[in-house]
Amino acid sequence: MKYCSTCGTKLTEKRLELEGLIPYCPTCQKYCFPLYNTAVSMIALNPTLDKILLIQQYQKANNVLVAGYINKGESAEEALVREVKEEIGREVCAYHYLKSEYFQKTNTLIFNYAVVLDDESLDNVSDWEVDKAQWFSLTEARVAVKPNSLAQRFLWDFLDIYAEKQKDFFTYI
Repeated sequence: MKYCSTCGTKLTEKRLELEGLIPYCPTCQKYCFPLYNTAVSMIALNPTLDKILLIQQYQKANNVLVAGYINKGESAEEALVREVKEEIGREVCAYHYLKSEYFQKTNTLIFNYAVVLDDESLDNVSDWEVDKAQWFSLTEARVAVKPNSLAQRFLWDFLDIYAEKQKDFFTYI
């Protein structure tokens, strides 16, 4: 960040106790900590936990995870429930937080979850946010997800963890 997000003044650096040098706006006389977007991505499983839902969006033939931005005033868990409902037309029955990763391309901190959906039906998938939605077995999903992507890293990490800890993995809501 080079300029103040409030007034647009070029930032300097000023020492802040216990923090070190921090970007500082001499006009607003305030420290300017990094600003970034926040989002959630979900490894969506069917109720029997043997299939993963992957989607395609924006006229791209890549299979990715259901995901979306966290709105102001919304928790990550509220966002994942809302995004699944908006994009897939399904309810979240259970979830498990997995990990987060900063995605530089969109300046976004993404919180990744595994979620269990209420049903496998894809009858209510959004036709304006999702081009295609398809269920894959756990083995098929590992191959079908977009290669060398954040979605692939999240999915593969989940599959490795889930293989070891299937029992009592999810928090049911």
